[in-house]
Amino acid sequence: MPNANRGAVGFRSDEFDQEYERPSKSELKRQSNELQKLGETLIEAPRDRVKRVPMPDEVKDAILTCQTITNHEGRRRQLQFVGKLMRTLDEEEVDVIRRTIESWKGTSKAEAAALHALERRREKLLADDKALTQLLEEHPQLDVQHLRTLIRNARKEQAENKPPKAYREIFQILKDLAKPAKAAAPDQEEGEDTDDESGE
Repeated sequence: MPNANRGAVGFRSDEFDQEYERPSKSELKRQSNELQKLGETLIEAPRDRVKRVPMPDEVKDAILTCQTITNHEGRRRQLQFVGKLMRTLDEEEVDVIRRTIESWKGTSKAEAAALHALERRREKLLADDKALTQLLEEHPQLDVQHLRTLIRNARKEQAENKPPKAYREIFQILKDLAKPAKAAAPDQEEGEDTDDESGE
């Protein structure tokens, strides 16, 4: 009886080795799911970015079409179609798409960090008059009186719990000042400014 068991184990081991010569069903399923998710990530991305992703026109058109479909069932079918097209891509094409999406994450983090830096500067302007002096030294072209009025109004808005109109305007001024540096960055996305500056 022990000999029979050893033989059975040996048979299973050989079969296991043979399976590894080609992707198993579970591996193929995993790859299929990953490609489906990759397609969904592209569908959720801004259209301007999708248009610049290096991939076959047929896949790109299917993704852009899916973005415009609002009907639930129609969108579900188009999602499946996008997944099917994604599975026709070779490894190199998929790798290029993945790297492009990864680069977006880096850009998004940089943009978020820049916005947070502007928000911190705005808080300093409201908390410390010296911050305004420093800002004017860096940007002497600014309208001093207008800025002082905005800072005063923003403090009043906070104290009286009013809509942050001046508060937002200060942020916009700081954002505009940062734009020359931003313009030097390659592939700056158009129309993708985030509106986290509301302070609400």
